Amino acid sequence: MGKIIYNKFDKQLIANLPQVLFPGKIVSVTTESEADKAVIYLLGCSVLGVDTETKPTFRKGQNHRVSLLQVASKDICFLFRLNLIGITDSIKKLLENKVVPMIGLSWHDDILSLHKRRPFTPGYFIDLQSIVGEIGIKDLSLQKLYANIFHQKISKRQRLTNWDADILTDKQKEYAATDAWACINLYEEINRLKLTRDYQLIVVKETEPASPNHE
Repeated sequence: MGKIIYNKFDKQLIANLPQVLFPGKIVSVTTESEADKAVIYLLGCSVLGVDTETKPTFRKGQNHRVSLLQVASKDICFLFRLNLIGITDSIKKLLENKVVPMIGLSWHDDILSLHKRRPFTPGYFIDLQSIVGEIGIKDLSLQKLYANIFHQKISKRQRLTNWDADILTDKQKEYAATDAWACINLYEEINRLKLTRDYQLIVVKETEPASPNHE
């Protein structure tokens, strides 16, 4: 029997799942020259995971520009501190590239945020929300998708921290890198399941909690 997945995953079950963290190297990019070198590396990869972070707002009418662009390969994640360097020419080149697929989630919103820093023509982006329905999953959040497909928890504790801080904490870096890297894992597994049909979809009624204990 193949993998058990659910059309909707019970959020209450996520807390008891083992936490997943990006296992690779995390590199903060704070200068234009560092960005140039990072982009050269990233454009040589076969697939990338992408995400952004913005300093949270706690007052009505308050807005902040996107603080961080995180771009991960399978073993390294670069954290581009946009609040310090903006979207440099090389970062713009990366965002506009049409060769290396860049996998994100709800990426349309991220593009709008990035555009406020510098206009660019979006390149080869793939939004997980646009493909996950092909295997019958209706959930659209990264945390629920990862719990459903991998039975692991992505912690969201750092989401509302200060992404404009002079120095990011290790916890912030791990959170940011994990979100970007997780997009690669989901993309490859969704494609594998689509190709092999090696899964069983359980359709959960609204009042019926999904159990993660099936293997």
